[in-house]
Amino acid sequence: MRDFSYLRATSADEARQAALQAGAALLAGGTTLLDLAKCGVVEPETVIDITHLSGLGGITVDESGATIGALARMGDVADHRDIRAAFPAVAESLSLAASAQLRNMATIGGNLLQRTRCPYFRDPGAFPACNKRNPGSGCSAIGGVTRNHAVLGTSDACIASNPGDLAVALVAFDAVVDLGTRKVAVDDFFLTPGDTPDKETVLERGEMIVGIGIPASAAARHSTYLKVRDRQSYEFAAASAAVGIEFEADGRTVRDIRVALGGVATKPWRARAVEQALTGKILDAESVEKASRLAMEGAVSHGGNRYKIELAPRVVTRAILKMAQNIGVFA
Repeated sequence: MRDFSYLRATSADEARQAALQAGAALLAGGTTLLDLAKCGVVEPETVIDITHLSGLGGITVDESGATIGALARMGDVADHRDIRAAFPAVAESLSLAASAQLRNMATIGGNLLQRTRCPYFRDPGAFPACNKRNPGSGCSAIGGVTRNHAVLGTSDACIASNPGDLAVALVAFDAVVDLGTRKVAVDDFFLTPGDTPDKETVLERGEMIVGIGIPASAAARHSTYLKVRDRQSYEFAAASAAVGIEFEADGRTVRDIRVALGGVATKPWRARAVEQALTGKILDAESVEKASRLAMEGAVSHGGNRYKIELAPRVVTRAILKMAQNIGVFA
């Protein structure tokens, strides 16, 4: 880690202005920035500490939805009584995202901006070719060990998977990222790699996340987050699903269903084909299993990650059937 300048910002405007400098990086919980600096992926010239900015750590839930400040801690959001009641998938995604120690330090804004765990991206000494880290240099992962890489949203330039859990739940329930000067749907905030995998979000230099807004919905109230991973404790998803369901008055016909995937794509992935296939239908195990296979439309295998194409639909099926059973449809 090389030397850098340190600035403790006293306001969001000061932080944004300082972030306009080339080589500047914002510091909140630090669980991502310090990690990347230690392994030589990022070498900030100026670190701007926003930890103590006032007004960015609140958590508010009312009948219209939730507003969560960018500096709110993951653990506090996961444990918030009203979040757990109105947005259980959001709370569950945070509880399953990391160790308790990290959840007590990491912020919501920082969690959204965490970088991929692709080992080729995180080891510049051994793998200099990485289009995400060094545009135009190539992708070492393609043709390499791909077990944890993406099968959706990939390109010839990058197959790195997005590591987020929270972002998957936020995409499912139409959350919005507040950048202070503009608001962007979370689904639009993240970018697929295309020819520019180094650009992962629409965030521009001088911008910062100040909060997240999640609109209230019946589907969000009746939601869950299911995460399948190689080990049960502190591991990133091999495949995950955020699911929420609202039924018609008959208690069986789907009025609204939300499905998003994690661990299998280059960004949090909304499975709209699954939603469309089940909306207006009466749920049963066979129809759910058939619709869940639509989640892998357009999936591309690179050898070691082929299993995800089979695993992800099963995770979606389990999550939908679990939620339907919880509501009482399959009691």
